[in-house]
Amino acid sequence: MADCDGDVLTQLSHDRSGLWRCGALSLGMVLLVLMLSACSARQLLVQGVANELAAQGQAPEDDLQLAREASAFYLKLSESVLREAPGNLLLAEAVAAGFTQYAYAFVAADADRTDATDARAAHALRQRAARLYARAHRHAMAALEQRQPGFRKALEARDADAWPRLADDMVPLAYWASASWGGWISLSKDDPDLVADLPLAIRLATLAHQRRPDHGDGALASLMGTYETVRPGGSVSRALTYFDQGLALGGGRNAGAFVAKAEGVALPAGDRAGFEQLLRQALAASDARRDLQNEAMRARALWLLDSLDDLF
Repeated sequence: MADCDGDVLTQLSHDRSGLWRCGALSLGMVLLVLMLSACSARQLLVQGVANELAAQGQAPEDDLQLAREASAFYLKLSESVLREAPGNLLLAEAVAAGFTQYAYAFVAADADRTDATDARAAHALRQRAARLYARAHRHAMAALEQRQPGFRKALEARDADAWPRLADDMVPLAYWASASWGGWISLSKDDPDLVADLPLAIRLATLAHQRRPDHGDGALASLMGTYETVRPGGSVSRALTYFDQGLALGGGRNAGAFVAKAEGVALPAGDRAGFEQLLRQALAASDARRDLQNEAMRARALWLLDSLDDLF
């Protein structure tokens, strides 16, 4: 660096190569600044697009068919942008939510409706739904890991004191990470290693529920209720507590809470009257609040009502 300091003119008169070195260094510095500026501008652009896509994912939509037709392009585009902005928690949440909801509302639902007429096609659809759930789970967990390095390892710790500590902005991601995990496990009963992860999925939902039990207008509480009905040694009374909490938090406007209680408690108990009542309450809830989640649950409630004679 001495070549370009104070006595540079005297030095250059004795060493003509010094001019080249100074020029090269100056040009290199200019190029570096330009490159850094370009990178900074590109990152600003990527973050702006990421924020817009995240907002679009939260935009209200009550046309289920239109949402289905638009979802593939939106999810692929959002997934590509997320790779460029892995620290954008809002986009990660939108992508994880999008893949989870697509798997549940469209692919797995198609499998249920196809079962009676084409078991092989239904099996293929469930395999696809499992892959979509897995994709959602990977995106959500990657974002949680980005936010809190060592997250998965901490979640696996035996000592509760070592478990992750969720900040408020991590709860939505934790919810979708757990929900997609549960969906993936439910469709992968022939994979013992994956099934063995069920306690971790429940632990993640529990940590989120402890932090923000009201998340999702009762959706998180309903997820806890569902987990309570499927985990080994689960308690029906505890599940009912969670489901009722979800219904209360939703204020009667969350159709999913009614459907979850119907399938989680009334159906296993053989309570046809209670099952039907809860599903009709889900329909009323979807009428009271027309959004995509309620429309998806409305479609499921209608299918379940049409299937009453097969279920009971």
